[in-house]
Amino acid sequence: MLFDPEIKRCCAYCEKASDLDDRLVLCSVKGPVDYDFCCRRYRYDPLRRVPHPPSQALKKEFKKEDFQL
Repeated sequence: MLFDPEIKRCCAYCEKASDLDDRLVLCSVKGPVDYDFCCRRYRYDPLRRVPHPPSQALKKEFKKEDFQL
């Protein structure tokens, strides 16, 4: 879920940050910081998070007969 309350607060998901490399983000408030860092101006941006792929149990192979009345 995009708005899961158990999502860890970190600059990697903050709206004030932009990616520099795989370990650093550029914060508009603090400057370059580690992606695990979090300050009091943190604001969650759901578009910065890549959700986990769906599990294999949810994928189902459909047949032509499944769509007939």
